[in-house]
Amino acid sequence: MSHASPTVDIRPEPSKLFRWIVLLVVSVPIFGNYYVYDCIEPIADLLSKQLHFSDKQIGLLQGIYSAPNVIMVLIGGLIVDRIGTRRALTLFASICLVGAVVTVLSPQLPLMATGRLLFGLGAESLIVAVTTAVAKWFRGKELSFAFGINLMLARFGTLLAQTSPTWAKAAYAGWRMPLQIAVGFAVVSLIGAIVYWILEAYAERRCSLGEGSTDKVVFSDIFKFGVSYWYIVALCIVFYSAIFPFETFGIKFFMDAHGASRQLGGNLLGMLTLFTMFGTPLFGFFVDRIGKRALLMMFGSVLLIPVYLMMGYTNISLYVPMAMMGFAFALIPAVMWPSVAYIVGQEKLGTAYGLMTMIQNIGLFGFNVIIGSANTYAGASATNPQGYRLGMQIFSILGFLGLTFAFLLRQRELGPHGHGLETITTEHPAAEAA
Repeated sequence: MSHASPTVDIRPEPSKLFRWIVLLVVSVPIFGNYYVYDCIEPIADLLSKQLHFSDKQIGLLQGIYSAPNVIMVLIGGLIVDRIGTRRALTLFASICLVGAVVTVLSPQLPLMATGRLLFGLGAESLIVAVTTAVAKWFRGKELSFAFGINLMLARFGTLLAQTSPTWAKAAYAGWRMPLQIAVGFAVVSLIGAIVYWILEAYAERRCSLGEGSTDKVVFSDIFKFGVSYWYIVALCIVFYSAIFPFETFGIKFFMDAHGASRQLGGNLLGMLTLFTMFGTPLFGFFVDRIGKRALLMMFGSVLLIPVYLMMGYTNISLYVPMAMMGFAFALIPAVMWPSVAYIVGQEKLGTAYGLMTMIQNIGLFGFNVIIGSANTYAGASATNPQGYRLGMQIFSILGFLGLTFAFLLRQRELGPHGHGLETITTEHPAAEAA
């Protein structure tokens, strides 16, 4: 069927209040999603003691979440572009719920891993759908700030998971009850997706939402994304590989290497999450006004390099390196994800985020297994806390690589092929992305 010539849409844009209500609602699915992802961290030592899992097996249980996304998340981005954000969001939230249920059914590693794999199958694609929805509603407006609020609400799910040994202490007598609580959060995620569907459908009938999803996705377009995009992707893979696999073993590491209680270990990780919850929207607010995106990503990467060595080799208060990590974890995502919307056109944005998340998941799968294997190889335990140092060295190297890619991005953006990442502000908005 041929497309008619474009016509001017005379309908009004959604009100600012309506856009922010939509942002809150579309953040609910990712809030539940983050809780379910992080529910493994507080039970890592219970899986070791009660089910006799090794660190390598625990790393696999967390890492297998990312395995299907090496392919699925790109397909998820294509699905978002093809069927639209609201249908994709509901589909992926449903898959996540099934995965959370399967994970809790049996203490056998193969079935638990199958559940985590199913959850991962939907979860990262759900994040792509949410990211695309936020870009759809806020592009050309308060985009970085909106991304920051979205991440703040998402990480509230992480915070609740990491601090659950405190607020749900009675549940931690065994490994199963914490996973049952996670199923409840998966239900909340699906409810949020359904409410977003209702709101978007309502707005589409009455308002102009700008460009929607396209009905034609050309797979070869992914090979046309520019050099700046690939530098952002490279930074994404090393940055998240330095954060999330650390969180997988963080509570166990704090207990074994620093004598922390489970509650203190959970609260230390929760402190990291608190930094990101409030810092990410704050940084997003300022980035929208000052630009300098690649320079800020360089600064965030510099902060990551020493934190793991401080925890592995010194007795400095753990609050110091965790605060530094929290600052970096708040800053870089606030800049990185919105930057893609300035480099890639709206019609390819779901695919671009899907591809970026796909490659990120290669890193998350690989490094969860690598760090777990390094801990097992080095005999990391409460009786051999030095065994954790090999993993800490690997994390520091990833921080250095992040600095390298952020530097290369800045050099590219300051040249003739830049997209304005260093100069675009709300006072000086960009032209349409190239």
